[in-house]
Amino acid sequence: MEERLLRGSKEIAHGYTTIAEIDGRHAEMLMDFGVLILKAGESYTERKDLECVYLLIHGDVEFVWEENSVKASRRNCFDDGPWLLHVPPKTRIRITCNSTDCEITIHRTGNDKEFESKLYGPSDIPDEIRGAGTMNETGTRKVRTVLDKTLAPWSNFVFGEVINTPGKWSSYPPHTHPQPEIYYYKTLPGNGYGYCEYGDDVYKVYNNDTVFILPNYTHPQVAAPGYALWYMWVIRQFEHDPYQPQKYPHFLEEHDWVRKPGAVIWK
Repeated sequence: MEERLLRGSKEIAHGYTTIAEIDGRHAEMLMDFGVLILKAGESYTERKDLECVYLLIHGDVEFVWEENSVKASRRNCFDDGPWLLHVPPKTRIRITCNSTDCEITIHRTGNDKEFESKLYGPSDIPDEIRGAGTMNETGTRKVRTVLDKTLAPWSNFVFGEVINTPGKWSSYPPHTHPQPEIYYYKTLPGNGYGYCEYGDDVYKVYNNDTVFILPNYTHPQVAAPGYALWYMWVIRQFEHDPYQPQKYPHFLEEHDWVRKPGAVIWK
């Protein structure tokens, strides 16, 4: 079995860095995943026979697809909401960097459905505060969901971001689902860290790390005090068993009581 944690570099290499491949390393994730770093004035163009998602992490860019051209800016992934371009197979895109540098994550997977391209901006993706009023506020976090069966039923991705307040938990109580998932991390400040539970194991995660979550493994997260923890999460849908709120996730029964109204927790 391949390692579940891929340690990232302090500085990501210029250009496109492959992290997972449908037909290569970490093929069990059923998707391509990589990180693109561009410098001022540089452009990246591709046209794939796959459903594709391009998430702006930071920088000023111009997205071009079909007959559309839109400029987007994001200071960082903690304080600003996301810009995300979602396109069907065989769509040519171009991304041009208009700042000193920029970072974009790229995600690709198979999809036989026909659907329209869409660029999502911060106004399309509200911040959702989860966990408030429960667990003595130890699990309060910010969630930004862009793609799921409710928002984009034609997509084979479930996609979003989570921000852990320093010292707090997310993806808690421990839960599972049968679909594979990838987490990609940032910390603020950049020398911070957190912990990823992976079943009965625990990984210490840093800036630019990736965790590959196999089906039916629990995966709660916690940020070290003093450090905010952001992670991008992406799930590959199953046609026969899609990830949807009415069915998933499955919370572990022995810990599910903590999120129930009126749960008494020692202070």
